[in-house]
Amino acid sequence: MGNYLHNLRRRRHKHPRHITGHAAVDQRVAVIGLGRFGSSLANELTRRSWDVLGIDTDATLVQKHSDILTHSAAADCTDPVVMRQLGVGDFPSVVVGIGTDIEASILIASNLLDENVPNIWAKAISRQHGQILERLGVHHVVLPEHEMGERVAHLVTGRMLDFIEFDDDYALVKTITPTTITGIPLGESGVRTRYGITVVGIKRPGQDFTHATAETVVEQGDVIIVTGKTQAVESFSELS
Repeated sequence: MGNYLHNLRRRRHKHPRHITGHAAVDQRVAVIGLGRFGSSLANELTRRSWDVLGIDTDATLVQKHSDILTHSAAADCTDPVVMRQLGVGDFPSVVVGIGTDIEASILIASNLLDENVPNIWAKAISRQHGQILERLGVHHVVLPEHEMGERVAHLVTGRMLDFIEFDDDYALVKTITPTTITGIPLGESGVRTRYGITVVGIKRPGQDFTHATAETVVEQGDVIIVTGKTQAVESFSELS
């Protein structure tokens, strides 16, 4: 581990920064836990040119992903001393991808909070697990299995082609245009007052998505993007 730590510290001075306007975004992230969730996330961030440190107690997993990730280490981050040696607390964002070992997840999250990491993301395998992480002070809790299950349920039971739910009971849905609003400009269809939703995009067969306006006339077979309260977009997507 000594050589790894030496290389990590030496290279950290050259971490990438993405310029957005006048601000530089520090594109370093540590991912603790390289199972299916953590490795997928780490690999995608690396593909997007982020500087990724991947950590797992399983040396085989670490070796598997070492050629893809910027840095990797086989280590136990439930030990705060090990975490400090790896310099995890210096990263602006850290993801705890451990789910099945709840005790390890909680200990690592606590260590990260003690290190005052500004952005901590943690995977939870149940709502109870997520609640514990939130009470600890973790900034972002992700329940991938639960959220994916809800999303697929919406797709299976309705006419939705895609479904994304946000906080405060708000959702974004891709669906087939119902006949009740076809053939007339959206501004005259009364979709907001009648259904409580807003059409924000439209895609005609063989064409790209475009922004929808009050003058847009949707036709049968068009795919539309609508937003609104979850129950409202659910009811709208069920219209024939």
